[in-house]
Amino acid sequence: MAETARREACGVYVVEGDQLVARSAQTSHPEILHRVKVQAVVDATGWKAGNPEFLAVARNASHDSRVRLFFREQLEDQFESFHSIPMVNAGRLVGLVNLLGRERGPAMDEHDVELMATAALLAGAEIERVRLASENEELSQRLLARKIVERAKGILQRNLQLSEEEAYLMLQRESRQRRKSMKEVAEAIVLGEDVKKTK
Repeated sequence: MAETARREACGVYVVEGDQLVARSAQTSHPEILHRVKVQAVVDATGWKAGNPEFLAVARNASHDSRVRLFFREQLEDQFESFHSIPMVNAGRLVGLVNLLGRERGPAMDEHDVELMATAALLAGAEIERVRLASENEELSQRLLARKIVERAKGILQRNLQLSEEEAYLMLQRESRQRRKSMKEVAEAIVLGEDVKKTK
């Protein structure tokens, strides 16, 4: 993306909770990038839902307070220009693409801006798709764990004549003592029961 926009460095930040986290950096100083509060960036860039704004600083960008938000410490190499392009999906900020130019040169023209906006739109949609897929996978895993725990509780209730609460507390206790998750303990109980049935 940096080459496309004729800029020397590019950083991609992704929204995680209330922070923007640097996830990719094509720069000689990736170690100085840091987490940024989303609200601080929204305030600095003037970004509004449904009306994403570019932050464009054409001269002495390394000294601009809005640009400094993204860096943990002062850059050894100063840079002239900085463009921050929001990645938006369904009116929601999902990340930013930041482009740095080290030498004074021409500002991004209308074609560059349109190209970067399109790339940011596509990247924002993909980031949101991955986030939703991850959330779905996490929910599926939690549902699976709950089903296994319920089955293990039923086995304990039947085999040891325990109440539902007693069976749950036994699973909890075994989980703590063995330093295993409740799902792992439940899986062992279910496996043991399945093995007994096959004998």
